[in-house]
Amino acid sequence: MADKPQSGELFGIPYNFERPSLGRMLSSYWQPGEGMLVEKPFGVGYTLNLANWRSWIVVLVVGGLLYQEQGGGDETADEDEDPAEIVVDDEE
Repeated sequence: MADKPQSGELFGIPYNFERPSLGRMLSSYWQPGEGMLVEKPFGVGYTLNLANWRSWIVVLVVGGLLYQEQGGGDETADEDEDPAEIVVDDEE
């Protein structure tokens, strides 16, 4: 039986199932000369390049959305309020 490749590309999406090392993990998340997305050090697809300033904007936006979802956002909404009743008249 032929050995299957541990890394490569399938339909344009990179994959890598080699055992990750600490050096490879650190160097894959910090690549100053690359764009916002870089190949994942382990698994399938892409990840954020933390050396790119656009990645930090994405991290801040996602963090803000998670904070707001968990109730840390605006407290002006009254949760005890009953839902509005909508009446539809189909008579023509």
